[in-house]
Amino acid sequence: MPEVTPGTLYLVATPIGNLSDISMRAVNTLKDVDFIAAEDTRVTRKLLEHLEIKKTVVSYRQHNSRTSGEKILARLISGDSCALVTDAGTPGISDPGGELVSLCAKENAPMVVVPGPCAAVSALSMSGIDTGRFTFEGFLPVQKKERNEHLIELKEEKRTMVFYEAPHKLTATLSDLLKTLGNRRISISREMTKVYEETLRFSLYDALSYFENKAPRGEFVIVVEGADDTTESDEMLEEGLRYALTLIESGLSVKYAVKKAADETGCSKNALYKAVIAD
Repeated sequence: MPEVTPGTLYLVATPIGNLSDISMRAVNTLKDVDFIAAEDTRVTRKLLEHLEIKKTVVSYRQHNSRTSGEKILARLISGDSCALVTDAGTPGISDPGGELVSLCAKENAPMVVVPGPCAAVSALSMSGIDTGRFTFEGFLPVQKKERNEHLIELKEEKRTMVFYEAPHKLTATLSDLLKTLGNRRISISREMTKVYEETLRFSLYDALSYFENKAPRGEFVIVVEGADDTTESDEMLEEGLRYALTLIESGLSVKYAVKKAADETGCSKNALYKAVIAD
């Protein structure tokens, strides 16, 4: 029995690495739709070859989303069924597919989700950081001004934050997060479900030091703990700052100076670190 209904857009999640993660429902949907809309047709065709599926694949990506979206919608209205896929994971999450979904929603075109892998949720689930409330931030803005403004908005965010980042931008992003948010706990996952899958858990300061000495490889998901409710009195923070700066001047590293000063004065390390790097 066919899995699809005429005139319907199917949002089909595909593996983020391990091809065995694709669901039977996803396979059947890809087989039964009239055509597939893909972010990168080359990537999708490799998946289809693996699944032994022969199907028409059309391009739907950032640079042609408007014209391609209108054509896809017209085909849906005429009665064709379409599967929307991204290069990896769930379509519409931090990729151009979200625009097609919005277009179809405005025209009341039927849509069905075929759930499956999602890098953000997978990394969050094994981060060891609070998962009760979280916010997905995707990729930070590229422009420096917009990026700084966005990070400042997140400074008081109490929910866990999830970011995506490419390897060549990772250290710069960690540095920006550290400068604006302070030295918080983070989890960094890369190459999830693949051969070299790895999740590292440490502070932002230690993460930056680690990747400054080891070239980042693979696509990354960064999970950052939210702001806490700890408040410091001005007098306590000033005392801690003076002590930390004295230790730094004597030759101690920022990391150990902040730790020692926090232990001695009762300041939180996060608040004290923010004060040190702002000085």
